[in-house]
Amino acid sequence: QVQLVESGGGLVQAGGSLRLSCVTSGRTFASYAMGWFRQAPGKEREFVASTSRSGARTNYADSVKGRFTISGDSGQNTVYLQMNSLKPGDTAVYCCARSADGYGSAWDFWGQGTQVTVSS
Repeated sequence: QVQLVESGGGLVQAGGSLRLSCVTSGRTFASYAMGWFRQAPGKEREFVASTSRSGARTNYADSVKGRFTISGDSGQNTVYLQMNSLKPGDTAVYCCARSADGYGSAWDFWGQGTQVTVSS
């Protein structure tokens, strides 16, 4: 059973930074694409960022390009999301996910999420 456990969320002022972590079971980062998604109250879940198998390629939502960076540490089986220049509109529950393929087109396992709140 694949397990994904996020941490690093919290309350931050606009313009601040947070780094989210997602610890995965097994060699998930080296073998699968990994991604971050978020869901704000009353809104649908949306894609934030993804990295292909072993981090060869990354992809970002337009709303976070230039501010967020996804990375991974295969030795620690951990995927990170560095979030800079945070805005109140970034407030959401952030979840990491694994894709059954190496490219990010078949998300099949999800973490429970970590709350990020950005105050104005």
